[in-house]
Amino acid sequence: MFSTLDPSSGRAGFTLSLRARRISFLLLVTATSLALLVLMTLTLFPEGPDAWGVLMLVCFVLTLPWTTIGFWHAVIGLGLMAFTRHPESRVSPHIDSIRGDEPITTSTAIAICIRNEEPDRIARNLGWMLEGLVESGHAGAFHLYILSDTFREEVAQAEEALAESLRSRFGHVIAVTYRRREGGKGFKAGNLRDFCERWSADHDHVIVLDADSAMTPAAMLRLVRIMQVSPRLAILQTLVTGLPSSSAFARIFQFGMRLGMRSYTLGAASWQGDCGPYWGHNAIIRLEPFARACDLPVLPGRPPLGGHVLSHDQVEAVLMRRAGFEVRVMPIEGGSYEENPPTLLEFIRRDLRWCQGNMQYFKLLSLPGLLPVSRIQLYLAIAMYLSAPAWLGFMLFGLIRQGPFRPELGVWMLTISLLMSFAPKFATLFAVLLDRGLRRSFGGGLRILAGALVELIFSLLLVPIAAVSVTVFVLGLPFGRQVGWTTQLRDSDGLPWRIAIKGLWLHTLIGAGFAAWLWAVAPGALLIGAPFYVGLMASIPLAVLTAHPAIGRAIGRLGVCSVPEEIDPPDRLAPGLFTPFSQGSAAPVVAVRGRELA
Repeated sequence: MFSTLDPSSGRAGFTLSLRARRISFLLLVTATSLALLVLMTLTLFPEGPDAWGVLMLVCFVLTLPWTTIGFWHAVIGLGLMAFTRHPESRVSPHIDSIRGDEPITTSTAIAICIRNEEPDRIARNLGWMLEGLVESGHAGAFHLYILSDTFREEVAQAEEALAESLRSRFGHVIAVTYRRREGGKGFKAGNLRDFCERWSADHDHVIVLDADSAMTPAAMLRLVRIMQVSPRLAILQTLVTGLPSSSAFARIFQFGMRLGMRSYTLGAASWQGDCGPYWGHNAIIRLEPFARACDLPVLPGRPPLGGHVLSHDQVEAVLMRRAGFEVRVMPIEGGSYEENPPTLLEFIRRDLRWCQGNMQYFKLLSLPGLLPVSRIQLYLAIAMYLSAPAWLGFMLFGLIRQGPFRPELGVWMLTISLLMSFAPKFATLFAVLLDRGLRRSFGGGLRILAGALVELIFSLLLVPIAAVSVTVFVLGLPFGRQVGWTTQLRDSDGLPWRIAIKGLWLHTLIGAGFAAWLWAVAPGALLIGAPFYVGLMASIPLAVLTAHPAIGRAIGRLGVCSVPEEIDPPDRLAPGLFTPFSQGSAAPVVAVRGRELA
């Protein structure tokens, strides 16, 4: 049950086994949830239970798993960052399985999945990655596959020209294959399934990329070397961080993600262990077991909940574990990048697509042979999107109820809930401020604190907007509402007011209605309810302002919410990759007429 050596520090100590960590984590989450449930019960029922109060309590229970699990991820992650020398090695032992100079003896495919994407960005990213592999001397161990589901002829022609351009530059050392699939059956999972049926026998591994993905050659080589010495490891997921952006929305959003991601991922990996996550891109996969074990089922019924699986990644992870292989995350920042949505409306659209895919997991919970941890992961993926409707239901029933409660306990419950929700960001912020090297990488302590304050205000405004969007969408799923698989907008030239009003009028109306109702029935609760209705009432101007190019340029010049790759680009030879794409830093290789590719 215990080991007597701390592998991350080389010092004597006691390390809990994976099973013990899982049991301990379960006990912590359960005890915390029960304590919060008791406190909420005391808050709601000073004179005994009533029907509306019971409904409020049920909604509160539905929010507990995601809140308490995230909180303990943050606490454990902070403990690892503060008290171990190499926290990443503690939760991902494969990191220390290589020296970094081992010969590459396997064949790895690099598969980029695209659909109606603007080729300029793909040309920039792929060109930079392939150049680095050539310089490393290991280019011959890789084969690039451009896997297209594009249905627009003019875009397909540009893709073919891009593939030919890459062949002319790198074909003498790295093979380049372009394949366009008709129909797009099965979405991205179907795209990869087609790749596996055609070419999986030709390669040992595949590194999966999205259209906006970028990985340093060193990061790719590290993944391959780890897979070579770890035959039971089938999926190794990197920690994906956001590239610098000229969009104010993306800039602030990914700064918050950067703060919360490290503590959260370390804490999660501490108990998930070999049942880690797969996020669908910027990961390496062992092809033979993937092709054999991860052919996704077509769900019974019609879309949006039936048909082909949208959120394929976590399903493939649990199927790989069912086949007896390990799935792990490598929680090291740097070397693995993506671009985040540039506008609020694009963020909502992506979130709703994930929501639809995760709701399909209801039909997958009963898959035979899944490990208990895998079933829990599927349930948590569902719970992530049930929390928003539950919180809104809690507030709605509270307004209807108008019954007695303990206001002093209510204030405590609100404070505790907010602190627990933001715990991953606070944990990483604390760890960064304590570390001189990390402080410098973010531009210094004052800049970090200023960015954290801006991001906190931004998040308080964003959370209710996202909650209303998810709730309306979930309520519409039984009636056939769906998002589907559409091309993402990756650059922002601004958001017209009419588009923002069309997309967010309901949010504004709900916020104003909630504030008016509070004013009429419980004016003393206006301050407590402000985190909810202010964000909704401000949703339209927030969307327009954070999408405005001038706003983005202004906060960029001020250095607000800067990420380390912006302050000190990791590869001086490729400044274009670490400069926002919309600033035109990289010369296009292939042009496409028009920008409306969605």
